[in-house]
Amino acid sequence: MKKLIIFLIVVLTAATSYAQIQQNKSADIQDNNTQSNQNNDVSVYRLFPTQNIWNFIKLNTRNGLMWQVQFDIKENNRFQNILNLSPLVTEKEEKNGRFTLYPTQNIYTFILLDQLNGKTWQVQWSAEIEKRLVIPIE
Repeated sequence: MKKLIIFLIVVLTAATSYAQIQQNKSADIQDNNTQSNQNNDVSVYRLFPTQNIWNFIKLNTRNGLMWQVQFDIKENNRFQNILNLSPLVTEKEEKNGRFTLYPTQNIYTFILLDQLNGKTWQVQWSAEIEKRLVIPIE
């Protein structure tokens, strides 16, 4: 009985530690993105890291156009995939730093924010074209 209690305490401690580490990783990514946003508000293009070490999302901060960018040490594994084909604002409404991305707990999902009017979109990246999407959150 004593061994069972000690085992349960060890398991609960390990699970709690793991959950805290994951939460801290997510907070660090968001803090880094927020700090980068404040430093690069005048940039037209920005790269946002995903939780996959080989993939970034390239964002046109003026109009919301996005691409998935994958790099690798092998030449045939480098590419850019379009995430959305249409600007999210008219050319007249474009402004550097207007759009930014925020990571979520899902490795493939980001939230795109229009910092001028507050509109949001769910952004999903993937190597499979049918799994890529940019849809408004209403």
